[in-house]
Amino acid sequence: MNGTAHAAIGAAAGFVVANTLHTSPSTTLFLVGLGGVSALVPDLDIDGKLREKITFSHHLIQLVAQLIGILMVVYSFFEGSADERWIGMGIGMVMMAVSAKIKQKHMLTITGIGVLLGGISLQETWLILLGIYILIASFVSHRSYTHSILGVLFFGIIASKLEASLGINGVYYTCLIGYISHLIADLKILPFNKRGVKLFLPISSIEI
Repeated sequence: MNGTAHAAIGAAAGFVVANTLHTSPSTTLFLVGLGGVSALVPDLDIDGKLREKITFSHHLIQLVAQLIGILMVVYSFFEGSADERWIGMGIGMVMMAVSAKIKQKHMLTITGIGVLLGGISLQETWLILLGIYILIASFVSHRSYTHSILGVLFFGIIASKLEASLGINGVYYTCLIGYISHLIADLKILPFNKRGVKLFLPISSIEI
């Protein structure tokens, strides 16, 4: 399944969560966007050797890295203290500059390092864990650990910490459902998928 379809399913999940919780229009819009992003997260495991088989194009990966850098700058500006603000903004700008010039597999690794350092600087647990997730994803093959139950559990912890940090009800369920929707859509039992996902890594490498 392509990235657009994954994002659409995740966005729909965010809308369902928002509608269930009767959130405000602004929160509903936020959850819809968050669901779309969460549904794309499993495909961060892409490396350059699998470029012809992956969901995202190289240019889209660059765009994602640059957007993360922009978000780092904005988040640091509004949430960080005096020192934390400038450190976080500096890291975000470096990420944007570097992501435009380096190769895809290196870019993912550096993005993970940048997010990790930003999380440490801002003392945000969810951001630290997200940085670790991106770092791990940059070294594993496509449709492996990020498409497994281990990936779901790890991202669930990130989502829980994010909800606690933002104080917005529904963030956890939106992120988790969006992420799981990606794995379901990539199952081999669906007629449009030639490959499946290795849900039970590292215990079993059988594609489902």
